[in-house]
Amino acid sequence: MTEKNHPNPSRVYVLALLTALSAMTFMDRQILSVLLQPIKQEFGFSDLQIGLITGLGFALAFGALGIPMGRLADKHERRSLIAWCRGIGGCIASAGALASGAGGLTASRAGAALGDAGGGAASMSILADLYAPSERSRAMSVFGVGGAIGALLALLLGPLLAELWGWRAAMAVIGLAIMLLSLVLRLTVAEPMRALSHAAAPDAAAGQRQSAVLMIWNEPVTRFLIAGAACALIAGLSIGAWNVALLARRFELSLKQAGAISAAAAFLSVSGSLFSGWLTDRLARRDVRWQIRIPVIGVGLALVFGLAYLLVGDELFVVSVACLLVYSFFTAWWAPATYAALSLVVPAQRRATASAMVLMAGALLGNGVGPIVAGWLSDMLNAVTQGQGLRYAMVAMMCMLLPGLWAFSRALLHYPGAYRQAHALAVPAA
Repeated sequence: MTEKNHPNPSRVYVLALLTALSAMTFMDRQILSVLLQPIKQEFGFSDLQIGLITGLGFALAFGALGIPMGRLADKHERRSLIAWCRGIGGCIASAGALASGAGGLTASRAGAALGDAGGGAASMSILADLYAPSERSRAMSVFGVGGAIGALLALLLGPLLAELWGWRAAMAVIGLAIMLLSLVLRLTVAEPMRALSHAAAPDAAAGQRQSAVLMIWNEPVTRFLIAGAACALIAGLSIGAWNVALLARRFELSLKQAGAISAAAAFLSVSGSLFSGWLTDRLARRDVRWQIRIPVIGVGLALVFGLAYLLVGDELFVVSVACLLVYSFFTAWWAPATYAALSLVVPAQRRATASAMVLMAGALLGNGVGPIVAGWLSDMLNAVTQGQGLRYAMVAMMCMLLPGLWAFSRALLHYPGAYRQAHALAVPAA
């Protein structure tokens, strides 16, 4: 029997509010990438220093908090956890407006890390209880576009706020918005009842021998899904962190022009995520393998068009931008299907932990290692590529989609068996 979800007439409201919070938190994560040029000019940072600032504070904080917060979400009330973590994270983010150097800016990134660590996995756990398996990829796709919407808002509003009041005011406004939405969540959303399964009983005994993290990692399908997601996040978040600066440098565009192009790319990423969630649910009803085939197709096409965007000649501006837009549409395809797939093969009492593992991989590798390595490569390659170092550093980051494609292909081999086993054990919730 398939897992039974509890009817909840307010689930659309919950989904919308959780998505809005995710969007604002991601906007805070992206705002420094959008405001790189004025911040770099004020403090005289190198590309490596910018990479450390944008990635290190977030990565270190999320690395410490991600899994523990996932375990808390699996055991305790998720609504309050999300509200407190998002709210306190917004407060820390606002404090970045007072930064006087690299240390303060780096520390402010820990706010977004707390918000994502306590809010991301717990939100997906709530949505898995509110939406039936046949609707889950679409629900995850809506929640997943929060990141792209946040990037879009950062690209559209970041330069405008910075131009009107300065980059410090832009950071403060975003943090205050996160705190307000967190309060609304705490006051208006009730904690949904959790789904139960036969897997819960053996899980308690197994937990005495090994941690939930090891149990998730030891399953081939979840291990390859997490690995594939990590590679996709390294590529996607590295490109996202540097793309405005890359467009401005490569094509001699203003910050507004580069931001407008990146905003169009973010809009297509939103569209791609929503479309892939709808397509996955539709096709997976006929054959469960489509749950993983969609990420495989999306990552493969994103790799082709992403490399084309970076490698075509500078004189082919229109072609390059067209490839960027197509890349942006497909690069988000993996996320809704992957998070839904994890919720469909992992027992209910470990869902938030599994999602936290994916988010932590993104935080440590995508937000941490990716921008830092890209900045280091950019500085190193500038000397031998006549100022094109950032462009070729992005090529290296884009190539991380290759191992991601391999990992998702391996997950596809194991997914049907894992899905059948999980749904053979599933029982109606009490």
